[in-house]
Amino acid sequence: MNDRVGWNELPLSLRTLVEMAAGQVIRADSVADGLNCSLAARIDTVGGGRLFLKGVRDDDPAQVAALACEDSLNEHVTGVSPPVLYRFRAEGWYCLAFGFVDGRYADLGTGSKDLGAVAAALRGLPAVPVPGLPVPDLTERFAGRLDRTESASLKGRCLLHTDLNPHNILIDGRTSAAWFLDWAMPAVGPPWVDPAYVAVRLMECGQPAGDALAWLSGFTSWRDADPLAVKAFVDGTCREWTARIGEPDARPSNERYQALLSGI
Repeated sequence: MNDRVGWNELPLSLRTLVEMAAGQVIRADSVADGLNCSLAARIDTVGGGRLFLKGVRDDDPAQVAALACEDSLNEHVTGVSPPVLYRFRAEGWYCLAFGFVDGRYADLGTGSKDLGAVAAALRGLPAVPVPGLPVPDLTERFAGRLDRTESASLKGRCLLHTDLNPHNILIDGRTSAAWFLDWAMPAVGPPWVDPAYVAVRLMECGQPAGDALAWLSGFTSWRDADPLAVKAFVDGTCREWTARIGEPDARPSNERYQALLSGI
């Protein structure tokens, strides 16, 4: 992001709050990856160890809403996502300090050894979201793209991440477990949706459709998925993407989604 700021550029009062809670910061390194924040930094503290500090400016309502959603969901996904240890509001900033996971981004390409860990983390997602959380229904993504019957088939009660690209999946360097980052686009829907999204990512990363579908078939939720619901998901995604960027540019992505239909 062009407006990404570093630790030393933050207001002094905010840095003081962080150090009062976590300990004196002795090193801070900005992290370039990520789209939904103005601040992303690894900070080393005296006594508190290493943390990941993520922050947004209060004058960006979309970023504030995304971070607030991530904050509210965190306690319910701590088995598969790093925990929020501290929260800060000061000088026009909203920040979260997460427990730091020393790892690397997941490899979703051919021959990857990370896919078992990714599958295990997917199975660790909560089956039913906690009532009252600000999580929209998946069908809202496809408003105007699906008819009433198609929308009804996509109803579900499972918490979904929906954006599990390789930069949102961290492989723990110590345990080799997978951690899911950046819950800025959650939804509620059928349990097979996140595995299906990841299968499409496998294809994007060069895996043949057959191999991606073979991995996807390891999920009971996918094997039990309603074919009408899967078709609605594929059709809604393709229609939305085509409307957004045009049919020629959407074709490669749409073909990957359409490949899912051969696996049901």
